[in-house]
Amino acid sequence: MIATENALAHLAALITYPDDGYLERLRDCGVTLARENPTASETLQPFIEYSAKLDAPGLEEFYTRTFDINPVCCLEVGWQLYGEEYERGSFMVKMRKALRETGLRESTELPDHLCHVLPLLDRLDPVDAAGLANACVLPALDKMIAGFAGKDNPFERVLKTIRSVTQDQYSAISGGNPNG
Repeated sequence: MIATENALAHLAALITYPDDGYLERLRDCGVTLARENPTASETLQPFIEYSAKLDAPGLEEFYTRTFDINPVCCLEVGWQLYGEEYERGSFMVKMRKALRETGLRESTELPDHLCHVLPLLDRLDPVDAAGLANACVLPALDKMIAGFAGKDNPFERVLKTIRSVTQDQYSAISGGNPNG
């Protein structure tokens, strides 16, 4: 089983808007996964190969087209679970508080974005992390992945890899519902 800190931190970096270091982070993630979780590495490999063929503007355009223009595939956990309902606001407040309490800094993304939620899992008590993963993150990932059906988009591989690593890490741990 891959160490959460290594895998989820690397994977969270792959679902942020691409910058100059994106391809290097992608390669680092591939190396870490190949060493610690070969099955997840195999799932991610086609995305690594596809991304290596793109230049920086191409990666940025691909990311924007995939996640920012297509709300079905947006990366905000709360939106996937609650849409625009009141509960999403409450969920975001809880995520912002948890980020602050665990010393994680927010980026320009909302606090319920996967790039924040994945590193948060590593900082939480294991039972609380399992509760968040099983009640929120995995169901949201399932909805995100379903949004890729029939689209042949390589980013689907990233989300499937995140789902696999998260499930491997947290499915065996019993956790409470973090929304309660």
